[in-house]
Amino acid sequence: MTISERPLVLILCTGNSCRSHLAEGILRAAAGDVLNVQSAGSKPAGYVHPLAIQVMAEIGIDISQHRSKHLEEFVDSRVETVITVCGNADQVCPVFPGQVNRHHWGFDDPAHAQGSPEEVLGVFRRVRDEIRRTFEAYAAGRKDARRANHPSIPQSDFH
Repeated sequence: MTISERPLVLILCTGNSCRSHLAEGILRAAAGDVLNVQSAGSKPAGYVHPLAIQVMAEIGIDISQHRSKHLEEFVDSRVETVITVCGNADQVCPVFPGQVNRHHWGFDDPAHAQGSPEEVLGVFRRVRDEIRRTFEAYAAGRKDARRANHPSIPQSDFH
């Protein structure tokens, strides 16, 4: 299935610098070729937080090439699902044409963590792990639903 044929899942956060990129990287890795996963923000920070890149590398997911994007980049896209990962993005989230699903799963913002460098890194790891549990379960559910709806597709096609 080409990327343009996959359902588009858009993960939103205010700054699109941390939580949404953690979720995008994890969901993209967990969903394989089943979903087109993107992230954006209502007020993009213009960068991906270096500690987000670091903690994702620790679990073997490279988000170093991600960029901070405004949600308006996707207004004309055929968005199937919007998932907000912070309360502010949930409140300002527009309705996308054709959008059929919307979820809000809020997570602490590790970019606002305070303390020693090791304590801050610990917050990034904790939030990453919380996002990982949630989004890996979501990916598994999407794969199960696809298998149920397409029993003729070989198991190997569900990466």
